[in-house]
Amino acid sequence: MATAKKPAAKKAAAKKAPAKKVAAKKAPAKKAAAKKPAAKKPAAKKAPAKKAAPAKKAAAKKPAAKKAAKPKAPAKKRTPNAAFMKPLTPSAALAAVVGSAPLPRTEIVSKMWVYIKKNKLQDTVNKRMINADAKLRDVFGKSQVSMFEMAGLIGKHVK
Repeated sequence: MATAKKPAAKKAAAKKAPAKKVAAKKAPAKKAAAKKPAAKKPAAKKAPAKKAAPAKKAAAKKPAAKKAAKPKAPAKKRTPNAAFMKPLTPSAALAAVVGSAPLPRTEIVSKMWVYIKKNKLQDTVNKRMINADAKLRDVFGKSQVSMFEMAGLIGKHVK
């Protein structure tokens, strides 16, 4: 415990010492500014910033060591939401791409991506965009769709 108190005292002393030096440096800088152009002002501002940074890094390292010492509890496996796992019947336009059997929403999106990758329908320049072919144009209603819009447009074609 005694060793833990000594570094804390050193930190406090380290923080106070640069503050005194900064105050001492500011007074001559003001006098120099009156005599010379503002070339010395940036130099005075840079010196305290460099000295203050190591003190912050040292303070940041101690709490990090405490966090590493505590073992974390194992993460619990997430259970899927029942609403996502409910089988939905695709419309005729969507069935041409994913099949006519009832599938969960997650499987429909996965099969859409398989179809998109297989037919190279992802835009080469902007990978977030999907260029629709004849089958997908019936589902999307337009020739190019964002991957984020796709899930919403699929929702209109399932019951």
